[in-house]
Amino acid sequence: MSQNLKIDAARAALSLVKDGMKLGIGTGSTANEFIRLLGEKVSDGLSIIGVPTSEKTAELCRELSIPLTTLEETPQLDLTIDGTDEVDEHLNLIKGGGGALLREKIVAFASREMVVIADSSKRVAQLGQFPLPVEVNRFGLKVTRLALESIMEEITPGGKIELRKSGSEPFVTDGGHLILDTFFGRIPNPKELSSNLLQVPGVVQHGLFLSMANQIFIAGADGITHLSR
Repeated sequence: MSQNLKIDAARAALSLVKDGMKLGIGTGSTANEFIRLLGEKVSDGLSIIGVPTSEKTAELCRELSIPLTTLEETPQLDLTIDGTDEVDEHLNLIKGGGGALLREKIVAFASREMVVIADSSKRVAQLGQFPLPVEVNRFGLKVTRLALESIMEEITPGGKIELRKSGSEPFVTDGGHLILDTFFGRIPNPKELSSNLLQVPGVVQHGLFLSMANQIFIAGADGITHLSR
């Protein structure tokens, strides 16, 4: 059921893609469904060019003959379409479960509009049930982790922080950084948390995408819910 819902959400967002657009192309299982549908449109003659948000996304796009560019060549995009790990009623997001949060945020920032696709399981009343990924520099990892523990203690005493692994080794992002997954359980003030996290020198970026999504297509058993701001 979930796979079909992802496809439904992806198809709804695909309706926004017009000939000649410069697209940001997201990362993750739902974004992959969009990429497959986009590939079909491209093979049928749709003319677009895309900036992938990860090496995995770039690989899938190449397999489907979707033309790609870079932000150096094309720094202003019309539209980014990406998935999410959580979305609240204010269209704030937690992203980064796939490990591409930094590139995803840069590409979304370069876009005139960000459109998010998700199934109904991703909709929450309050962000934080999904662990918040924080991309960090390798240097001074222990210092950064202690700082994050201090921030967490103010919000969720007893919360935990885990270094993301790939097998037995630390997971390394496309940018060469590490990810600390922070389990807040709830985030009552995402904007304040965002500010506090970014004040820690070892933090490269975090997975809170606040006031960035313009439209969201959420697929559920009763059809598509469209949210916008």
